[in-house]
Amino acid sequence: MSTAQKKHDPVIVLSRPQMGENIGAAARVMRNFGLTELRLIEPRDGWPNNKSTAMAAGAFAAMEPVRVFKDAATALGDLQLVFAVTARLRDMEKPVLSLGQAIQQLHVAGAENCKIGLLFGAEASGLSNAEIARCDGIITYPVAADFRSLNLAQAVAIAAYAWREGDEKDALEERLQAGEARSLASGQDIDGMLEHLRVELVDAGFFYPPEKQAVMMQNLQNMFVRARLSTQEARTFRGVIKSLSKGRGKMYR
Repeated sequence: MSTAQKKHDPVIVLSRPQMGENIGAAARVMRNFGLTELRLIEPRDGWPNNKSTAMAAGAFAAMEPVRVFKDAATALGDLQLVFAVTARLRDMEKPVLSLGQAIQQLHVAGAENCKIGLLFGAEASGLSNAEIARCDGIITYPVAADFRSLNLAQAVAIAAYAWREGDEKDALEERLQAGEARSLASGQDIDGMLEHLRVELVDAGFFYPPEKQAVMMQNLQNMFVRARLSTQEARTFRGVIKSLSKGRGKMYR
């Protein structure tokens, strides 16, 4: 890889972690494998947390400051490729990947200067469907079918190890030289595009009955996230929506 090319490591995002010790243990193993950015969504016991600090064994001092978010939308908003790590498959149109497949995609995207991440759920409840809907795919580990319970920090450790082991620089360099790099749309780009689309669909009477709006918008969100639009493609689609609204004598604001 060229020294001028910035490569992003994955951001680790823990949603509603319950135990400070698990946050600290996750940070410790992240630092073991060179990952330095940890984000938290509504940690149960608040932040900062003394039990986390003790369990981290100094890892936090060598990492970026931990950032706390109110929800997945804000925690993942600037990421361009993010996978949900969960043992439970969901009834939604999401690609289900092995860890190796996902890590390969993350390496390619990270080498293309895209911000990437991995989302982990709470110890007891895991991830919600709404959180998974914001992700590009689902990662499942090949754990025993009759005992799927995996400690949160252990789950982070497996992914962190795979990331470091899968750093195939020669293959990435070939892809970059072949001209395959492109700027992927961020979560904020997709959110803005979807809100623009929602406003126009409401105005056109698309949502019938109205109470199905949330489900129908989630289906549209899954479709566009799965498409992995580039920044330019998202802008183009917004231009299409704007032109259609002008054709009906209405301007989106």
